[in-house]
Amino acid sequence: MTGTTPENTPDGGNLAPQPLRQYALLADGERGVIVGPRGEYAWMCAPRWDSDAVFSTLVGGTGVYLVTPVGRCVWGGYYEEGTLIWRSRWVTDAGIVECREALAFPGDPHHAVLLRRIMPCRHPARMSVALEPCAAFGRYPLRGFTRRAPGVWAGHAGDLAVRWSGRFPEPRPADGGGRRLVTELTVEAGECLDLVLEIGDRRLPDRPPDPDALWRATEDAWHAAVPPLDGVVARTDARRAYTVLRGLTGSSGGMVASATTSLPERAEEGRNYDYRYVWIRDQCYAGQAVAAAGDTALLDDAVRFVTARLHEDGPRMAPAYTMDGRVIPDERELDLPGYPGGFDRVGNKVSGQFQLDAFGEALLLLGTAARLDRLDADGWRAAGIAADTIARRGDEPDAGVWELRPRRWAHSRLACAAGLRRAAGAAPGGRAAEWSALADRLVADTAAHCLHPSGRWQRSPEDPGLDGALLLPPLRGAVPADDPRTRATLRAYVAELTEDHYAYRFRHGDQPLEEAEGAFLLCGFVTALAEHQQGREVSAFRWFERNRAACGPAGLYAEEYDVAQHQLRGNLPQAFVHALMLECAARLAGPWADG
Repeated sequence: MTGTTPENTPDGGNLAPQPLRQYALLADGERGVIVGPRGEYAWMCAPRWDSDAVFSTLVGGTGVYLVTPVGRCVWGGYYEEGTLIWRSRWVTDAGIVECREALAFPGDPHHAVLLRRIMPCRHPARMSVALEPCAAFGRYPLRGFTRRAPGVWAGHAGDLAVRWSGRFPEPRPADGGGRRLVTELTVEAGECLDLVLEIGDRRLPDRPPDPDALWRATEDAWHAAVPPLDGVVARTDARRAYTVLRGLTGSSGGMVASATTSLPERAEEGRNYDYRYVWIRDQCYAGQAVAAAGDTALLDDAVRFVTARLHEDGPRMAPAYTMDGRVIPDERELDLPGYPGGFDRVGNKVSGQFQLDAFGEALLLLGTAARLDRLDADGWRAAGIAADTIARRGDEPDAGVWELRPRRWAHSRLACAAGLRRAAGAAPGGRAAEWSALADRLVADTAAHCLHPSGRWQRSPEDPGLDGALLLPPLRGAVPADDPRTRATLRAYVAELTEDHYAYRFRHGDQPLEEAEGAFLLCGFVTALAEHQQGREVSAFRWFERNRAACGPAGLYAEEYDVAQHQLRGNLPQAFVHALMLECAARLAGPWADG
């Protein structure tokens, strides 16, 4: 290995955001990294998911960690099977080089370890490397960064300790300010070069870790964490969906909805949200999906987190929390350009909302766990809290699944009926009859006020429109598959809110579906399940395959998909889309089975 130091910043300082489909995710449960096609770490919050970012070029901030070939190259990449170990792969004028990338797994909440291993294939690889950690979205650049031992440099960025180790030429400031450190190196064919970056909010261990040991431990941990999923269709993609859900799930049992914030759902429309938090609904979707696939580890995590929130907050349970169960901070904007077409926003107003369906989804989760003999006494008490809340607050207007203006949304009440039926089916003692009777009343009341003259469900008493969320309650058991209302709703939804096997949530005024928002991938997978429940297997697989393909090379799904441009829209990756994709892969492998 030889080394020189370039005078100019690698990549000419041009680290502009790329289309979302070109990014990959590294995650260890406690935080995540978004990796771009030029080997740039464009996004990372440290030390935890909802902390301020230390790498933020994705949204126009400073802070990046770059390992990229010198000269012309064509990018590719892939995940090692059953892991979130990513291999960036470049074909250059001089040959092929790969860089193996991972967050050491499982993660420590206070100590992130980023592993990179440069591996030329048959020819020497000349690489540019740049490191610029800037804490608090760029407010606090690297300081006091000095050589502490051969191959070891350390310093601070704000309150974060930073240490970088490896056998590479001494980094130099890219400019007089010293914010970005750069080096250039050559790795000979047959060799490999490890770079280890540590970031923590406590004192780091006395010595840098051994990269070989960390790679082995990370590989072993992923192989132990991800089940084989032999009984599903599209097994490789289903396992990838599971690894994403596992990577987004921390030691608290909570699963963040996404790794990112404020990536726009549609350019210049103002729909930018922070999803680096745990949504109760999304967590329940994931728990039910992994249960359908035959796994109980992530199901147990979901039950643990949701049970704790019900015990702590009862009928005041918020729709979402931080990973450690705290209240989500209010929204604030940052003085950053944001991802093109959007603006930068952190925090979320969801804590001030009442979402009735979250209590129904919690019961669905707990009832599923009970059927698999995974629910203890605390879990049953939590189920009682959720059921009592539905009985007490079931008539209140709520924000609903899409977090809109409070109304008596049909989906919310039917979701609660489904949860009550699921829990009643396994409930001990005399509560089963009580919960079943409450479910009957909810369905009857919803039918009295939210049944369209055509015989299908409508969104609310005031809104006669269709909604993709109304396909879910029959899938969960609120009403039977052969109920005329179930069939009429599915028939009308496919006719009016889908196009070419892409599905939309609801109609926004009179404008064409695709001009209001992107296709909603969760709804596409839900439609596949609805067709499967009706016994239309060919149609179900068409829906599944169409929406399964709406991802980038890394196989990650965002919330929405721009059909015309074949681009992902919204935060990346979106957990509930991966959850429904996994559930489809499990359920489509055999005849429909309720629950």
